[in-house]
Amino acid sequence: MDLRLPPNDGGRVLRVVDMHTGGEPLRVVLGGYPEVPGDTLLAKRRHVRDRLDRLRTALMLEPRGHRDMYGALLVPSELPEADLAVLFMHNDGYSTMCGHAVVALGRLAVDYGLVKREPRAPETPVNIHCPCGLVRAFVQYSESDGKTGAVRFHSVPAFAFATDVSVTVEGFGEVVVDISYGGAFYAFVGAKTFGLDVMRSKTRDLVDAATEVTKAVKSQVKLHHPTSEDLAFLYGTILTDDNDAYSSEPTANVCVFAEAQVDRSPTGSGVTARIALQYHKGLIGLNQTRTFQSGATGSLFTGKAIQETTCGDFKAVVVEVAGRAFYTGVSHFVQEKDDELTDGFLLK
Repeated sequence: MDLRLPPNDGGRVLRVVDMHTGGEPLRVVLGGYPEVPGDTLLAKRRHVRDRLDRLRTALMLEPRGHRDMYGALLVPSELPEADLAVLFMHNDGYSTMCGHAVVALGRLAVDYGLVKREPRAPETPVNIHCPCGLVRAFVQYSESDGKTGAVRFHSVPAFAFATDVSVTVEGFGEVVVDISYGGAFYAFVGAKTFGLDVMRSKTRDLVDAATEVTKAVKSQVKLHHPTSEDLAFLYGTILTDDNDAYSSEPTANVCVFAEAQVDRSPTGSGVTARIALQYHKGLIGLNQTRTFQSGATGSLFTGKAIQETTCGDFKAVVVEVAGRAFYTGVSHFVQEKDDELTDGFLLK
């Protein structure tokens, strides 16, 4: 049977490429989305959030997606050195950084001809403008067959915001957390604080604990970012195995973000923030590579601090994260005008 678009009553048709990085999905919107105005990427993010959010819910939530779907909308960048700009979306809104998406988008940019230069071996650089700033990705490329492979990227300046912060967490009492920034802010706490294990405990128990930590930090700690208040919000909580000192063995974590959304990958921006935290505590040095494992799927990223820098008054580092992304499909999604559920829904 020839697959083609069904009869359409003039509703919107959205074209996407679906990928995953370490098991974490990425739905990249390539067509059908209206033009997004704004002089800067952060202004575009505000416009999409305030005026076009129905398209996020249509693509991320059921019946076209699910509560843990993740998306990327490609838009023009105001930065001349950027190959592309991206707005990240999830079940509760719009992030400022997403490492698993950067890994996937680096590969997609080379494969779909979105890079301003000819691909070259062994790596093709791709400059991706994220809401948190310009991220530089490097995509493995074979000139013999044109295939792309692993992707590494250099983060925006990452820094430890605060360490050993005591917050009152409902159901658990006083809990000590660290807060670090890797393009987005995360709270970090060992899973054993709650009697849990990131590799063995039930996902529901991990989600419940992390969600309560996120609520506590949001209500009790005021975050700020040196360059933009648009970046000054807690994205989620990462439960770790407490194995933070430098080691050749993997260290595991589970990231719970947005509306109790679980990252299937080790979380690229979370790895960035965790490396910055480890470096700040003197647990690792420059160019010491650590392997990070997802407690959800067992998938692996690597990360290392490659350069000291600053972000406002914060001592910061540039972090390199590496992983692999894979294609899962290409789709046309139709919005019929008389479909009462066309804007999507989320079961809670």
